[in-house]
Amino acid sequence: MSSKKQHQSQPDGQGNPEMSSEQPAGAGANAAQEVPSNHNELAELEKQLAEAQSLAAEYKDGWQRSVAEFQNYRRRVEGERAETYQSAVGGIIKRYLPVLDDMERAIGSRPADLPWADGVELICRKLQSILEAEGLKRIEAEGQKFDPNFHEAISQEPADGVESGTVLAVIRNGYMLGERVIRPAMVRVAQ
Repeated sequence: MSSKKQHQSQPDGQGNPEMSSEQPAGAGANAAQEVPSNHNELAELEKQLAEAQSLAAEYKDGWQRSVAEFQNYRRRVEGERAETYQSAVGGIIKRYLPVLDDMERAIGSRPADLPWADGVELICRKLQSILEAEGLKRIEAEGQKFDPNFHEAISQEPADGVESGTVLAVIRNGYMLGERVIRPAMVRVAQ
């Protein structure tokens, strides 16, 4: 039997091994059929790869959209928080404005020879600096064109040499906190 195996493994005269009796007759046909089968498997794998890449692109797009939505949400919340803070600060500052007005009137009509008047002026300047540190700005009105967004007219008066609609005098100062008017300036306007 060993001689038979040796004979089977020896090549024929053309360099091809002889067919063994143990191999089925259709072995060559199976090898030919494996190529199309591998081709079908390759096509199936390429199809699966394309589907996976499409799904990955879809997931990536959804992820990027979610990130953008979250960033927009965070900006909106931060903006709302800043607006709420500014509104709260504006409400508090608005309550101090009558005190500031009274102190400015007192300083404007103070007698020059009383030393305590200097102390009142110092207190008024400290209060102004504290409010300015919070973002309070006085609205400049005198000599400006009347703007209903910043000014509140209490009267219109004829004025020679002054263009109509110009603010003649400020009766009560107006203030802004950031870009928001918390109290318009009360003014007299030229006719």
